Amino acid sequence: MYKVTSKKGEVFEIKFDKEGFSVNGKSGEWDIQKIKDNLFHILFEEKSFEAELLKVDAENKTVHLKINNKPIELKVEDEYDQLLRKLGMDKALTKKVNELKAPMPGLVLRILAEEGQTIKQGDSLLVLEAMKMENVLKSSGDGIIKHLNVKAGDKVEKNQLLIVME
Repeated sequence: MYKVTSKKGEVFEIKFDKEGFSVNGKSGEWDIQKIKDNLFHILFEEKSFEAELLKVDAENKTVHLKINNKPIELKVEDEYDQLLRKLGMDKALTKKVNELKAPMPGLVLRILAEEGQTIKQGDSLLVLEAMKMENVLKSSGDGIIKHLNVKAGDKVEKNQLLIVME
């Protein structure tokens, strides 16, 4: 079963079975015709709809559509997402990492970011020399550099806080 929520807070439960699918327990007669790539004509309970699929964001589990030329954003949860939410584990999965710590003892060679800088996931932040090798430490998420706790030339220990982000 899938749970689909609109931005307005409307909730729809979609179940698939051998005969097809149902929405909020109503199986009814669905007639879905593909007009072209992302455009569909839908008939349900004598009502006609034109649906255009604009974007599917698999990472954030959202679908952007136009139904009868009206834009709609839907959040989709499968049974695993619903179980994690019931167990209170959904928030833990989205927890933002706001710190960069030294993965090993070493010497800070270069700082590649500055305070106040907006960063994206994967951006290089710092070069740490350890065991005669240069290691580029990267951002694990998007954010803004709040504070640099080290400067070039500093010796650091394992798990020492290097950069604070917000």
